[in-house]
Amino acid sequence: MTNSDDFEDLQQTYPGAGSYRFGGNQAQCEKLLKLVRAGKKTANCEALREFAQEPDALPKPGRCDIATLWDGTPTLITRTVSVQNIRFCDVTAEQARMESDLPLDDWRMMQQKHFSKSGGFDPEMLLVFETFEVVEDLRERL
Repeated sequence: MTNSDDFEDLQQTYPGAGSYRFGGNQAQCEKLLKLVRAGKKTANCEALREFAQEPDALPKPGRCDIATLWDGTPTLITRTVSVQNIRFCDVTAEQARMESDLPLDDWRMMQQKHFSKSGGFDPEMLLVFETFEVVEDLRERL
């Protein structure tokens, strides 16, 4: 799955699918993909403000999306199971574990750094918390 024709084929197989990648750099992306493939990462979260300019990018239950490697190569198809808007301070230990496989305090510390760098942090800030399932591992198509 490395060329644009393959990406177009995925768009036909999964109509309406957007694409995204995990993490803020290549190393994080690879680490998070391993967690997803191991079934240890089954959620994503992002500041609601990140969707202000592109509301169609908000996750929607039932929609499939294409997770890519850091270089943009499609690697997984995920389906959104549920979406919840939740304040940062209300995220539970279970949700933190689903999103990062980390204990809640470690998750909070990591996310506070992330949000501080990307628009500002407030413990009351609204997050979009998405749970997902893996529909297809594209490595199996090779």
